[in-house]
Amino acid sequence: MQEKDNQNILLELDRVSHFFDQRLVFKDISLSLGKGQVLLLAGPNGAGKTTLVNIMTGLIRPVRGTVHTGVSSVKAAYLGHHTFIYPGLSALENLRFWAGMYSLVKSEEELLDLLALVGLRSFAYENARIFSRGMSQRLSLARVLMLEPELIFLDEPATGMDAQSRRMLREEIAKARQRGASMVWVSHSLEEDLDLADQVLYLDNKKQSYLGPAKDFRDRCQESRL
Repeated sequence: MQEKDNQNILLELDRVSHFFDQRLVFKDISLSLGKGQVLLLAGPNGAGKTTLVNIMTGLIRPVRGTVHTGVSSVKAAYLGHHTFIYPGLSALENLRFWAGMYSLVKSEEELLDLLALVGLRSFAYENARIFSRGMSQRLSLARVLMLEPELIFLDEPATGMDAQSRRMLREEIAKARQRGASMVWVSHSLEEDLDLADQVLYLDNKKQSYLGPAKDFRDRCQESRL
C-alpha cells in the first residue's frame, strides 16, 4: 500500500482486481475516500467484502490495480473478525501493551476511562481469556479508540455484540467521523447503518454494481421493494 500526498484523499483504489487461484473474486474496483467520509461496503455473502478490506489495509496485495493511502500505518486501525487481543493478559494490560506498541503515553486512569467507555471498567483486571466474543470485540474497540486513527477499517465490527453495545459502537463511529476520521465499514446491519454512511460500494457478480451516495442507494433499495 503506497502513501499518497493529497491530504484530502485518505484512500484511493484504481482498477483493483483479485483472484484466488484461477477464481475471480472481483475486478476493476475504483474509488476514493475523502477525509471525514464513511464508505459502507455491502454485498451478498461471498462477494469478497473482507478480501477487499484486507487489500485496502495492505494485508493482501491485489493481483491487479493499485491502492494508495493518505495516512501513515500508525494512523490507520482495523476492527474486524480478529480482535488482536491477548487472552493471557487482562483488559488493562492489553491496552497498556498496545499503547506501548504505538509509543503512546497513557496513564492507568486514562486506560480505565477507555474501558469504561466500552462498558468494561469492572473487568479491567480480569484475564481476557474469560471474555465472551462481544466483550472481546468491545476491548478491541477500546484499542482502536485509544489510537485515535485517521483511517478506520471496520469489518462487521458488531459481531457478537448485544443491542446496547451496538448502540455504543454507532455512537463512537459517529464521534470519530465528527473529528475527521474516515472509515470503510462492512456493516452487519445495512438498513440500520446506512444513515451513518456517505457512500456505498455494493459488490455483486464479481464487480462494483453500485458506488455512490448512501441516500441514492437507500432510494434504490426502497424502489426495488415496490
